[in-house]
Amino acid sequence: MNLLENMEKYADLILKVGINLEKGQKLVIKTDTDSIELARVIQEKAYDIGARDVYMDISDSKSTLIKFLKAPDEAFKEYPSWKAEGMEKLAEDGAAFLSIISEDPDLFKNVNPDRLSKWNITASKALKKYRNILMSGSINWCVVASASQRWADKVFPNIEKNKRLEKLWEYIFKTVRVDNLDPISAWKIHMQNLNDKLSYLNKKQFDKLIYNSKTANLEIGLPKDHIWIGGGLKNTKSLVEFVPNLPTEEIFTMPDRNRIDGIIKSTMPLSYSGNIIENFELKFKDGKVIDFKAEKGEKILRSILETDENAKYIGEVALVPDNSPISNLNLLFYNTLFDENASCHLAFGEAYRYTLKNGSNMTEEEFRNKGGNTSLTHVDFMVGSSDLEIIGVDKEGNEEKIFSDGNWAF
Repeated sequence: MNLLENMEKYADLILKVGINLEKGQKLVIKTDTDSIELARVIQEKAYDIGARDVYMDISDSKSTLIKFLKAPDEAFKEYPSWKAEGMEKLAEDGAAFLSIISEDPDLFKNVNPDRLSKWNITASKALKKYRNILMSGSINWCVVASASQRWADKVFPNIEKNKRLEKLWEYIFKTVRVDNLDPISAWKIHMQNLNDKLSYLNKKQFDKLIYNSKTANLEIGLPKDHIWIGGGLKNTKSLVEFVPNLPTEEIFTMPDRNRIDGIIKSTMPLSYSGNIIENFELKFKDGKVIDFKAEKGEKILRSILETDENAKYIGEVALVPDNSPISNLNLLFYNTLFDENASCHLAFGEAYRYTLKNGSNMTEEEFRNKGGNTSLTHVDFMVGSSDLEIIGVDKEGNEEKIFSDGNWAF
């Protein structure tokens, strides 16, 4: 099967499983010029399904790099109000949002980290209302990937250059099950397997999780009425099911932002804003990062943690077995969409409101009082390993092994 045929199968999967686009619904596609071919295939198929309109939000990574290298400081202090207001209005009107990523992991390695930090904070503040709608679960959204030459060069430096792009497409199609005869049916089976795990954990309602490995000595408290989510979500307004990440292998919930204590080390590099952060260690006390260090990218890590006052707290805890499809590829993608689905991970910053009972209907203060974290950022980082043991502890102090040797223990 050639690339275009696989791309069309991929587009069908994105629209019918990822976004689950409805007839008459608007769709926003955020894409870089490197992903434009896939974006156009999706656009055409969206109209065939019956989309009311498809808005193409197209950027160019090389132009963005020029801005970071050449623009005056004032350029990073303002976000276009028309764009932020447009996103809010589309979200309020029930549009679906698709992001296609294909970034070069080293794109901004020569950019002053302070500039990246300023821009990320500026954009986050301007898009806060839109992000709140997204985090509440009241819109359909999905993040997918498209292969690009610069990304392929980073992932496959040891094979012939003219074969790297094809190889990356092959791996993307494999991780999202497009290589199956019927990808949509394969995803239904996968969703059921994830649902079995999260149903068990939701019934248990553990009070805390204890992480032990060569790189982890950490306790993570869980709030009362937390909700484990896996694979798909249900739109809190339309009740339409969608899958926000393709691929996805994780089960996740929110921790109690004030009840995380101990030390944990990253087990995979973190690609963030065109930079790589490697081998970093975090020390937590009462939920907050009180000390950190990194062998590479420490300034970038600092900028994440200094995004706002709550960026040093955790908003997500996610479980992914070591024996899983992406992990078994033994490949570092240098892309969080893939790498987080090969490893247990945590996330700095904002918690998803729908991972707490009635969380979507709470004010920020009510949400924080229940243990939820609010922040301008949400950044996943990988902490899973083949020797990771996770123990669930209930309110009575009874213990149950959740993970053993990096994999599910039940």
